[in-house]
Amino acid sequence: MRKCILTTVICLLAAVGVAQAQLPAVTLKTLDGTTVNTGTLSNDGKPFIIDFFATWCKPCNRELSAIADVYDEWQEETGVKIYAVSIDQAQNINKVKPLVDQNEWEYEVLLDPNSELLKALGGQMIPFVIVVDGNGNIVSKHSGYTDGAEGELIEEVRKLLEE
Repeated sequence: MRKCILTTVICLLAAVGVAQAQLPAVTLKTLDGTTVNTGTLSNDGKPFIIDFFATWCKPCNRELSAIADVYDEWQEETGVKIYAVSIDQAQNINKVKPLVDQNEWEYEVLLDPNSELLKALGGQMIPFVIVVDGNGNIVSKHSGYTDGAEGELIEEVRKLLEE
């Protein structure tokens, strides 16, 4: 019985630890070649979302396009910011900017050609989305996309703003 209780307590502590984890510091580049340390990503004390995608990933593109349709409203209501992180490998990086431009995505786009940030966050498949609170703590992680799931993201952001 003690072992069972101890295991439960350890699992709960681990879950709390994950919920409060900070972003790992990985060096990525923007579309214009500027170097960015992901440990310093922020949104002036407001929540932000990091959404991993690839040019060839249809669910990723559907998700980012669905968010683009409501992004202005989200920003006006909550001030949320979205970082879209491409995991396209080096030979396909030249396809990222045309895709972003074609879809008129107004996100800050980062390039993670070796999937270093994705791996550091425990992501195994894309789309992979994390929600970060205004203090830089990772509060949730999601894999996959189904139509309408973007509504759950904004609800998480709204809850963070209420706290």
